[in-house]
Amino acid sequence: MSTLMVDFIVSLDGHAAADGWPGYWGMAGPEYLTWVAGGAEHEHTALMGARTYRLMSELASELPDDPGIAALTTIPKVVFSSTLEAPLSWPNSELVDGDAAEAVRELKRHDSRPLRTIGSLSLCRSLLTAGVVDRFRVVVFPVITGATGKDRVFDGYPDIALDLVDSRTFDSRIQLLEYIPTVLEEPPGID
Repeated sequence: MSTLMVDFIVSLDGHAAADGWPGYWGMAGPEYLTWVAGGAEHEHTALMGARTYRLMSELASELPDDPGIAALTTIPKVVFSSTLEAPLSWPNSELVDGDAAEAVRELKRHDSRPLRTIGSLSLCRSLLTAGVVDRFRVVVFPVITGATGKDRVFDGYPDIALDLVDSRTFDSRIQLLEYIPTVLEEPPGID
């Protein structure tokens, strides 16, 4: 049985991107980039929605020799969408147009590779709400994008308790935090 990890890269104030800022907010150092391009991080099945698929497959066609993109191209990818049509052009991509939570439950039962999301804010929110997420990992970049930030990652999420199971600092500034999530029916302490 496999496990599902939801992955996010965020600014300190919880944005997934910001107008005018480069990728990784221009702060990805050699230690972090080595970790991103590392082989162990790419031995999984990637899950994503249509918007992320469009962005990443376009990036893959523009930068086929980028080590991180090339590694992502080789791994299996499952794309959840009712707007895309099969066959998908990015190699190793499978389209699923049904219920994402049920499809993930089936993947977890039958796929031996770990499952990880890429971007896909609404997909991640629905999978967490459905209770199929085993790990929740956030890489926090030390910037606040209050004026230019967009795509607030955690808006619309249910209340979730997070138990820290791993942490790491890259390049003396970037924080990786890995949690086991528990969706809460109500705030703790209410009887």
